[in-house]
Amino acid sequence: MPWQDNSGDNNGPVRGPWGQPSGKGSRNNGSGNRGPGRGTGRNNDAPDLEDLLEASRQRLKRAFPNGSGGGGGGKGPEISGRMMGIGAALLAFLWGISGFYTIDAGELGVETTFGAFSAVTPSGLQWHFPSPIQNVNKVDVESIRKLPVPASRNRNGGQSDGLMLTGDKNIVDVALVVNYKIKSDLVSNNSIPGVAQYLFNVDNPENVVRTVAEASIREVVGRNTLDFIQTGGRSDIQDQTRALLQSALDQYQAGIEVTEINLEKTEPPNQEVNDAFLDVEAADQDRQRTIDSARAYANKVVPEARGKAQQILEQARGYAARVTAESRGQADRFKAILNEYKKAPKVTRQRMYLETLETVLGDMNKIIVEDDAGSGVVPYLPLNEINRKAP
Repeated sequence: MPWQDNSGDNNGPVRGPWGQPSGKGSRNNGSGNRGPGRGTGRNNDAPDLEDLLEASRQRLKRAFPNGSGGGGGGKGPEISGRMMGIGAALLAFLWGISGFYTIDAGELGVETTFGAFSAVTPSGLQWHFPSPIQNVNKVDVESIRKLPVPASRNRNGGQSDGLMLTGDKNIVDVALVVNYKIKSDLVSNNSIPGVAQYLFNVDNPENVVRTVAEASIREVVGRNTLDFIQTGGRSDIQDQTRALLQSALDQYQAGIEVTEINLEKTEPPNQEVNDAFLDVEAADQDRQRTIDSARAYANKVVPEARGKAQQILEQARGYAARVTAESRGQADRFKAILNEYKKAPKVTRQRMYLETLETVLGDMNKIIVEDDAGSGVVPYLPLNEINRKAP
């Protein structure tokens, strides 16, 4: 059967091979004039391809009023160069402000440029080239981290992981706690700052600190005796361990600062030995207590004895000074009397005689009257007054 059946009237519609009007002459000024039964399923008519294309063109025209929307020479939406510049500037501005970040107090920021360390920034508002050019890692450098050593206090069977050999070939069970923090220096003369070392040079900081701390305490314990470790040497053990640990971490450039080492346990490996050492320590404390009591008694008695001795010496010096002064006074008096005696011997002799009698008879309750004191006259003697004055 041919594509077009022209057996009909020349003025009639041209039909397709399925008997429906063909696309030619079936449209009226671009309108979709459909043949009988179009799209209804009646009469089993096939869809018209040109009608479908025309409907698609109409939808595109409604979506893009400035263009035809279909193929064949229609213009698409127009975007000017100014709009493109504004959009690019807006994107660049948003990208730029995304580089601002804030470092809190007690933190430091470590900037990296394409993954490599570039700078350390202090607390406050900072800016860096946004990703993917630069990135920043915020690190807390003020918090003190505590790490127990050894990590596991007991092995299988109850044996401690802290068993160590002392310098006098004894075994001691040691446990300690390491207090550390991240170094907060912003610059470093020899290498990158400590906070950057902490981020880039150490894969597992806690494991490094624990391993080096255990090696350091074993070395220090091996140089000292058990008695020194358990009694008066705890402070020295802590200081020596801290110095060794810090030196090793600095050599590794770990960026870690050890603030304190605290010994929690320095005990013998079993209970029986521990009890014996406790007895020894108790005896040592008793010995020290006795020594302290003796020193206290000596400090009390010796000053008292020294005070009494000094008092006796001062009394002797006073007596010697008094006797010496009296002797000198008597000598000076004798010299004065001698000079007077040379001038008037009789008068001086009479005076000395009377003074001697006055001294000897001054305390006696007697009255002596010479015979020629009152010839023919009875003198008045106030005997009652004399007796009253007598002692």
